[in-house]
Amino acid sequence: MRLSAVHRMEVLRVGLTLVRHGETKYNKEGLLQGQTIDSSLSETGLQQAEAAGFYLRDVRFSNVFVSDMLRARQTAEKIMQPNSSCLGLQMVCDPLLKEKSFGIAEGRRVQDFKEMSRAAKESFPGFTPPEGETQEQVKARVKKFMEKMLQQIGAEHWHVRRHDVASTAAAPETSPAEGEADDGVRGIPVHALVVTHGAYMCVAVRYFVEELHCSLPPGCDKKHMFSLSPNTGICRFTLSIAKDGSRFIVLGMHSVFIHREDHIKQQEQYSK
Repeated sequence: MRLSAVHRMEVLRVGLTLVRHGETKYNKEGLLQGQTIDSSLSETGLQQAEAAGFYLRDVRFSNVFVSDMLRARQTAEKIMQPNSSCLGLQMVCDPLLKEKSFGIAEGRRVQDFKEMSRAAKESFPGFTPPEGETQEQVKARVKKFMEKMLQQIGAEHWHVRRHDVASTAAAPETSPAEGEADDGVRGIPVHALVVTHGAYMCVAVRYFVEELHCSLPPGCDKKHMFSLSPNTGICRFTLSIAKDGSRFIVLGMHSVFIHREDHIKQQEQYSK
């Protein structure tokens, strides 16, 4: 997905915001959901999603992609409702964004899953229960979704303001995160919202860092980067996209912030 030649090219800056779905009853009870359990948000989960929507209400989005599972769709709806930039947008539900399949462990306690991994002498959370997906299989879905999203965004928005840069300096230009909801995407007209799941996001972020060479936010280490995001945790990235023949490719990627939960903390303060 990268160009090796050194020459000047037009680059489209794109924002990418990943959000994990809100809490469900299964999350609260420490049970694995995966793909076979299509649960709805709990009352707390609905409040978390509304809080995320309020937090992101003035952040402009040009595209919305969502897992086709109910908990993700409900979260996306709550985020989109107060945001005027989402009024005319279609929520694209994509099965490529489904949660990782945990096979026979779905519906069981997370603690049972950990014990299964220990019994198999494999690491947690990379362990694959019988009938479940491997990390590589989930990563293949992440790559397929990213390619699909990239081509759609490129086709729809290539006419939008672009920058002329050298291919050796194509990393996204970003300013340090200031704790604002629009960190990293001010002035970027193309910005995709993606609502998905916890284990899926872990695999996606690792893929961004290890294979797309995404830079980390200042002061962030890989242990935190690759950790599980909280319910409605927000991760933001910026990408530089170029055109290579008829295809669009990623030239550079930067992580603006990871696992942000300011809206949850604000909600907890208001509820006291």
